[in-house]
Amino acid sequence: MNTRIRRVAVAVAAAAVLPLALTACSDDSSDSAKSDSSSKASASAADDEGMDSPGAAATTDEPFGPACATVPADGAGSFDGMAKDPVATAASNNPALSTLVTAVKKAGLVDTLNNAENITVFAPTNDAFAKIPKADLDKVLNDKAQLTKILTYHVVGQKLAPKDLENGSFDTLEKSKLTTSGSGESYTVNDSAKVVCGNVKTANANVYIIDSVLMPTS
Repeated sequence: MNTRIRRVAVAVAAAAVLPLALTACSDDSSDSAKSDSSSKASASAADDEGMDSPGAAATTDEPFGPACATVPADGAGSFDGMAKDPVATAASNNPALSTLVTAVKKAGLVDTLNNAENITVFAPTNDAFAKIPKADLDKVLNDKAQLTKILTYHVVGQKLAPKDLENGSFDTLEKSKLTTSGSGESYTVNDSAKVVCGNVKTANANVYIIDSVLMPTS
């Protein structure tokens, strides 16, 4: 009788312990799953944060300004085409700069500009030259010394990035200074000429196309 009682007691104890053990296992498994899920969520959040981080954003160095829309999409006069040629040659392939190219040829500056290294050219458009009365323009175009003085005033002997123009003063090949100001995609030269298509690359120069002809002070 005593033996039978002991067996029943053992069976009852085992039945009582089994649910507790199962519960403990279930809790451990649940905690483990929660921990794993939390780790994955944290990793995913970190990945998302990295993607959205400003440091992860790509930076661009493209031409800017309203007149850039008039540049041919392809061919020698396109941005890609001009990047392959030295500056005077590149300008000759841009229809908006034909008057400037004529002036450069009359002044005998084609080789000078094409052979220069690491320069910046502020290039007046045809419309910029059209602001000058025709009689005055014709006079300048036929005066090589004066024409050379004006054209070399548009050239700086270093490559200028847009950020350099924010508040700048630069020596020109004409030997006097020009000033620049602005920010973002809006820049002015000598407080008068606006950059209408900036950061145009050629093989040897950075070009900023402007809406007025610059005149040296002396």
